[in-house]
Amino acid sequence: MQRITNHELSVYEKCLRQEEKSQATLEKYMRDIRHFLAFLEDRTVSKEETIAYKEYLAQNYAPVSVNSMLVAVNGFLRFFGMQKCCVRLLKIQRQIFCREEKELTRQEYKRLVQAAAGTQTSYVLQTICGTGIRVSELQYITAEAVYQGKAAVNCKNKTRIIFIPGPLQKLLKEYMKKTGLQSGPVFLGKNKKPLDRSYIWRKMKELCRTAEVAPEKVFPHNLRHLFARVFYSIEKDIVRLADLLGHSSINTTRIYTMETGDQHISRMEQVQKILLTT
Repeated sequence: MQRITNHELSVYEKCLRQEEKSQATLEKYMRDIRHFLAFLEDRTVSKEETIAYKEYLAQNYAPVSVNSMLVAVNGFLRFFGMQKCCVRLLKIQRQIFCREEKELTRQEYKRLVQAAAGTQTSYVLQTICGTGIRVSELQYITAEAVYQGKAAVNCKNKTRIIFIPGPLQKLLKEYMKKTGLQSGPVFLGKNKKPLDRSYIWRKMKELCRTAEVAPEKVFPHNLRHLFARVFYSIEKDIVRLADLLGHSSINTTRIYTMETGDQHISRMEQVQKILLTT
């Protein structure tokens, strides 16, 4: 087969940009491809090598992560006409409940907000969890949007309207008054640019010890999951929730609304009681 050059990497990256992949997606694809090339070292690409890479990933990563990384590599190989080197994804049995040790609870969320009280991070937490937006969409929460009570969010070539609830509007107006902000994105760094994902991630992790929350539960996307679970517990409308979250597929939204194992067991116990009393 052949060795991959830096020129070919640049060509593929340019292709992804032309396909209008989001910046986060582009960075992940390129990171996964470089990981594959690091595994190869100076060896040429072959079906045997991609199979060996798949086995290596399976031993070191969760199945979902393995498949995500293989999707990036397969796409890269197909682009350069090396379809024969592509490998099948792992077969994963669909889970019917989420892993409780990974999901942020309402009580833990409240402790994080309390631990961040008075800081920018506190307002960021409440904005993401109060609207269900992605961390990359935080830049669309502007002073103008706060006053209007809604923000036009553009992500993955789709535009949707995010409503900002009254209590959150009030909270953000207080923050804007405190910072003297009158227009543009509400949350800015010292460089006067919108906060990036890594900064927010780091600030959230700093709260773990004080809030007594396991670090593996504390990351921006888990706030979005919490919003989805609470909304679904009230509304029970998965189609509406999918629209709010900006999902193209309801199957993706179902992942967000999974119950914990304890909740699932509780449901089964209720079924058992009904069966035994009829």
